[in-house]
Amino acid sequence: MNLTRRLLTALAVLAAAATPAAADGDPTRRATRLDPLALNAAEGFSTTSYTIKAGTYYRWRIESDGLEEYKLLAPELFRESWIDQIVIEDLEVKPYGLHAVEFDDEGVIDIWFVPIRPGTYRFYVEGLETQGFNGEFIVQ
Repeated sequence: MNLTRRLLTALAVLAAAATPAAADGDPTRRATRLDPLALNAAEGFSTTSYTIKAGTYYRWRIESDGLEEYKLLAPELFRESWIDQIVIEDLEVKPYGLHAVEFDDEGVIDIWFVPIRPGTYRFYVEGLETQGFNGEFIVQ
């Protein structure tokens, strides 16, 4: 009987811990908006460095001018982050993981994420790194 009571108490504690947090403690309640990243064929990235904090919920808007095809990679950042969703033209994608996003035409992609591990992580457009399409996230 004593063992049963302890098991029920432990289950109750685990259930309470798994319950969604109140607004004050829920990191996904409101995203911090990062400066948008514009991909411009003539100029490269509009922003080449972001300093952010681990455990904070962010919205990263990426805008393409459509003059080139861009495959934006940030594999280490995405591997060390929880990706909540990707929004393309008001359509939400709930990915298990993310390696890159690609633009074939003009458009906007929003990535909602929480970086987990501090470090410095590159983001770049494959094949255009030396033409202004190279940047970094510094996660504190």
